[in-house]
Amino acid sequence: MIVRYLGVYDADGGLAGEVRYVVGHLLGTAECALCDITHSFAWRRRAWDRMVAGLGAPFDLRHRNELTSTEREAVAAPGLPVVVAELEDGRFVPLLDRGALARCGGDVAAFTEALGAAAGPYGG
Repeated sequence: MIVRYLGVYDADGGLAGEVRYVVGHLLGTAECALCDITHSFAWRRRAWDRMVAGLGAPFDLRHRNELTSTEREAVAAPGLPVVVAELEDGRFVPLLDRGALARCGGDVAAFTEALGAAAGPYGG
């Protein structure tokens, strides 16, 4: 059973990281499909917040420089950006990798469908 979802941006947090990402995104040198789903420019989408509220498990969003060592290990293989699920036994399983997130095209509804399909076998 899923006890927590973890989405990790392919960007650094903090003021400098945010500015670097926004400038890079505008110049076409930085991209993060998870950022495109959760945010509209610099503001979190209301549709995202509504979706998360209905999941039944917490959904944590982190930047790559904000991860614990355990979380860093969990996302090393699939790469970033990524969404993983933490199971009751403490294991992390990858749900949506860079390609799956990109196929959502920045759309929360498409993300919700993809997440549901990927999480289903784990009780999500």
